[in-house]
Amino acid sequence: MIGADSEQLGVMTPEDALVLAREEGLDLVEVAANSRPPVCRIMDYGKYKYEQKKKKSSKQAHSATLKEVKLRPGTDQHDLNFKLNNARRFLMEGDKVKITVMFRGREMVHTSRGRDQLQEVMKQLGPIAKMENPPRMEGRFLSMIVIGDRESIAEAKRIEENEQRAEKPENEEKVSQEIEGSAPPASEPTESEEEIPQAAE
Repeated sequence: MIGADSEQLGVMTPEDALVLAREEGLDLVEVAANSRPPVCRIMDYGKYKYEQKKKKSSKQAHSATLKEVKLRPGTDQHDLNFKLNNARRFLMEGDKVKITVMFRGREMVHTSRGRDQLQEVMKQLGPIAKMENPPRMEGRFLSMIVIGDRESIAEAKRIEENEQRAEKPENEEKVSQEIEGSAPPASEPTESEEEIPQAAE
């Protein structure tokens, strides 16, 4: 028997252990059923369960990390779309994203193009992104940090799940139609196979 303060109380009958637990206003919990004799402990079982649940949820929680997406002032639309798809995926997974425009040589004269590009990024990321740190120059780099908008991301995930559910039965129907269509047509009976009517007696 183990007490509420982890002290050893020795071997006792279940009845005596229950009396001790009730006197302290706590629960009697069996913690090692396979031991001989079984080991029981006096504890607040509700509090114990709550702490276990809290530990489990904290382990499962995604720890946000800072991802970076690098652009150039002359990044074309195709490359920009590819990089923004990555940024969107990072935001959907709960990460922060640092969008950086890199300038080289005489490009430093046209930093306004970089700012325009970052505005376009925010526009294309849409409602799922919120600006945490506004654009600022760091040497030859113009950077901003964006975070995900939880409500918008949850809504986007719901829409994706609904679309996937809607596509699934349609795909299954197509497969079943293909299987049915692949079956060879039943051959018509030849004259020799046709049933010959019986003559009436």
